[in-house]
Amino acid sequence: MSKALLTEGLSDAAGFVGGALLGFWIGRLLGLDIFAPGYATPTVLGIALVGVGGGLGVQIARRVRARAGNKG
Repeated sequence: MSKALLTEGLSDAAGFVGGALLGFWIGRLLGLDIFAPGYATPTVLGIALVGVGGGLGVQIARRVRARAGNKG
């Protein structure tokens, strides 16, 4: 049971970090700087893009894990 929980936690974390990084770099390509001072619109949009990317990364990791579990 603990191995399954470890696998679940690590895959969720990897999905979140990967998705957040992808969102960050897409934002950078669009000119959105999440580290700019203040809360201007481009900064907030960049932060939102990182959050959405992280959430999508977790969802993708869970779907991949579910498919792998169904095969075995």
